[in-house]
Amino acid sequence: MKDIETIAAEVVDAAFHLHNRLGPGLLESVYEVVLARMIEKKGHSVERQKSIPIEFDGMKFDEGFRADILVAGKLIVELKSVETLSPVHGKQLLTYLRLLKLPLGLLINFGAATFKDGIKRVVNNHSDFASSRLRVHQTKDVFITRSHEEREEGQN
Repeated sequence: MKDIETIAAEVVDAAFHLHNRLGPGLLESVYEVVLARMIEKKGHSVERQKSIPIEFDGMKFDEGFRADILVAGKLIVELKSVETLSPVHGKQLLTYLRLLKLPLGLLINFGAATFKDGIKRVVNNHSDFASSRLRVHQTKDVFITRSHEEREEGQN
């Protein structure tokens, strides 16, 4: 079974080739269906439009959010096709990671002029970077840590 950093590197490689071949500016749904198939060809299980349940005030909602792609049950890939990413896009992915209790997600914007400008890693309590090959590709890391209040809440 591959570790999350190896899976992430393979997804980045597939997304890079997709961006180079199709270029920027198509609909997000086009990139999603093609990237999902490319990831499957690399031997990974893929769930598209993965439902992420939420709980609120004692109620559970199965259809709270939808992640674009979940790879091997470990890595969320959130896709955009916009001119520029906004801070809310990273927060959206972090919310998905927290709800699914996953350590790492990739935010890929196929609308960016270059692939390098359109990819970000979003980290949720992930610390195993020793095997990361993504650093070679100089992707931008977005490190988001829990606040002091959230840490105290988790201890209670």
